[in-house]
Amino acid sequence: MTMMKLEQGRPADLIGRLEKEVRVYDLLDELGIEYQRIDHEEANTMEACAEVDKMLGVTICKNLFMCNRQQSDFYLLMIESSKIFKTKYLSAQLGTSRLSFAPPEFMEEFLDINPGAVSVMGLMNDHGKHVQLVMDKEIYESEELGCHPCVSTSSLRLKVADILEKFLPATGHDVRVVDLPIVEE
Repeated sequence: MTMMKLEQGRPADLIGRLEKEVRVYDLLDELGIEYQRIDHEEANTMEACAEVDKMLGVTICKNLFMCNRQQSDFYLLMIESSKIFKTKYLSAQLGTSRLSFAPPEFMEEFLDINPGAVSVMGLMNDHGKHVQLVMDKEIYESEELGCHPCVSTSSLRLKVADILEKFLPATGHDVRVVDLPIVEE
């Protein structure tokens, strides 16, 4: 892995960065949200994010893009990366049955994100409000979180309060908090 360095705010040089990543920095700056950033090689699995977590000083959330069987209700679940996820517990708390991972084409259409780069930042691209944000209580109550800025070659450290009080209102999204149990594999 290349040398990673924790930087304050947006990159000084935006050459070679995707437009969707630059839009994240633009919105965060416009909203007055402070953030730290690390650029790194592609990290699109939780295992690949482990080294980034150490440098970032916070754990990158596990972000799961889910839908119901009819593919009419979509959810972005933010959960602690070490938690094992079982759909039955989430389904029960959301009052829906048959939750599964949503097809990647919906992720790209609604969030402008490719698999492996899913994060809360994608909600800024969900102008039709197709996706409901769902946070596990542990994430909701934590002080900071780590996420990708719509690409898997950079990671951000943000205050959860800034996500809840500034970012979500700016995107027009609400959060639904669930309390998912710790389960054994």
